[in-house]
Amino acid sequence: MSNAPLEAIETASLDELQSLQLERMRWSLQHAYDNVPHYKKSFDDAGVEPGDLKSLSDLAKFPFTVKTDLRNNYPFGMFAVPQKDVVRIHASSGTTGQPTVVGYSAKDIDTWATVVARSIRAAGGSAEDMVHVSYGYGLFTGGLGAHYGAEKLGCSVIPMSGGQTAKQVQLLKDFNPDIIMVTPSYMLNLADEIERQGIDPHQLKLRCGIFGAEPWTNTMRKAIEERLGIDALDIYGLSEVMGPGVGMECLETKDGPTIWEDHFYPEIIDPATGEVLPDGEYGELVFTSLTKEAMPVIRYRTRDLTRLLPGTARPMRRIDKITGRSDDMMIIRGVNVFPSQIEELALPMPQLAPHYQIDITRQGNMDSLALNVELTPAFGHLEQSDRMALAKELSSKIKTFIGVSCAINIADPGQIARSEGKAVRVRDLRNK
Repeated sequence: MSNAPLEAIETASLDELQSLQLERMRWSLQHAYDNVPHYKKSFDDAGVEPGDLKSLSDLAKFPFTVKTDLRNNYPFGMFAVPQKDVVRIHASSGTTGQPTVVGYSAKDIDTWATVVARSIRAAGGSAEDMVHVSYGYGLFTGGLGAHYGAEKLGCSVIPMSGGQTAKQVQLLKDFNPDIIMVTPSYMLNLADEIERQGIDPHQLKLRCGIFGAEPWTNTMRKAIEERLGIDALDIYGLSEVMGPGVGMECLETKDGPTIWEDHFYPEIIDPATGEVLPDGEYGELVFTSLTKEAMPVIRYRTRDLTRLLPGTARPMRRIDKITGRSDDMMIIRGVNVFPSQIEELALPMPQLAPHYQIDITRQGNMDSLALNVELTPAFGHLEQSDRMALAKELSSKIKTFIGVSCAINIADPGQIARSEGKAVRVRDLRNK
């Protein structure tokens, strides 16, 4: 457990926090308006100016920023400082259209390292720990974000990156890191390899996993913790807002990531109407950066679905576990379905491994859903009749609790494609 003292803002009163937020929000709105043509136009079109912000609730008067805005200003049109002041450029994978480009000033890099260091400390980390980073390095923000934060806290860092699964496990055994930072789906891949190599995971020094970059459920948390004998904690972030470290779950509560509200101001909106919802109601998470210099974001729609909850381990608000995204929602015959809902039903079944993929196909005019899962090695010998009974049981659960019919394909252990980064949970094959 970390003995490092908390930053003053982590124990500040709500009045102190909100006073700081208002001061920083005024600066951020003015900075964006003065230096980014996109924001000047969008504010002007909406009939607002930075001076209209008299209270935090006035933020609702300002227009949203969406991913399309970033793509339309590709590559550097959203930057608010001269190119000479941009010290780092990251970009999201451009799976649809242009990649999303983000830039950082030297101060931004320091801010980012500070919030990641704060996050690792919230997980019980300290300068005495060794941190194994398995997030991808490169244009993806995960690897370098985790790396700089761990170094800032004073940790020893193993910059492993993703892939080379057998070597990852060798280093976990030989180097004895205390903490691993990785996607939860790849951690399960590592757990398979640990067992394949005949290593008892409970004999490793590893005590904590800081998992992010994809939604994961509390059921998956339980599976990881029991299988590996570690604490599994949720780190939240996204490139457009900063990278990992926008929020972090605290070890003592494990009740959803605390948003570091001195740097990132959260709102929850109704995804359909854009109306701001009160704390406690589910909707889409929106962020305004309060301190970013190179690329401020004003009311950025994350597409992540969650709710804001009061602070527990820290006075700052928490978000509930992200259970899905408004853009990974599948609409199957009029029913809204999220991968996480299916995961919550499949993972507790002891015969099934936590590796799965969902296929959407179209037969005639109707969409169909198929879940591809695999057996755990302990149940790999199941007879065909038992597999059919298991598939029928899971299909019935999905129909009862979610309201859609779903074909279940049960594969042998190791047959579902493994991820070395973010897991691809849904394959839309309707146009194939």
